[in-house]
Amino acid sequence: MGEVALATATDQLVGYGLVAFSLLLFAYYTVWIIVLPFIESDHLIQAYFLPREYSVLIPVAAGLLLLLFVGTFIAVITWKSRKAAKKSA
Repeated sequence: MGEVALATATDQLVGYGLVAFSLLLFAYYTVWIIVLPFIESDHLIQAYFLPREYSVLIPVAAGLLLLLFVGTFIAVITWKSRKAAKKSA
C-alpha cells in the first residue's frame, strides 16, 4: 500500500477559511430570515441586511446557476464519451 499524503498547512488554512465563510453565511441568512421579521423595520440592525425579497431571489438564482453548471458538465462528459466511443468503433 502507498503512503497517504497529509494535508499541508495551506490546505488546512484554506479549509478552515471555507468553513468559517460558510458558517458566517449561514448565520447571516438565518438571522435575515428567522430573526429580522420580528424586529421593527426602523431598527438599526435592519440597515445591515438586504431587503427581504432577495432572501428568495438569491437562493433561486444560485440554484439555477448550479443546475446550469451541472447540466453543462454532464452534457460535455456525455459528448466526449460518445466521441471517444465513435473513434474506437
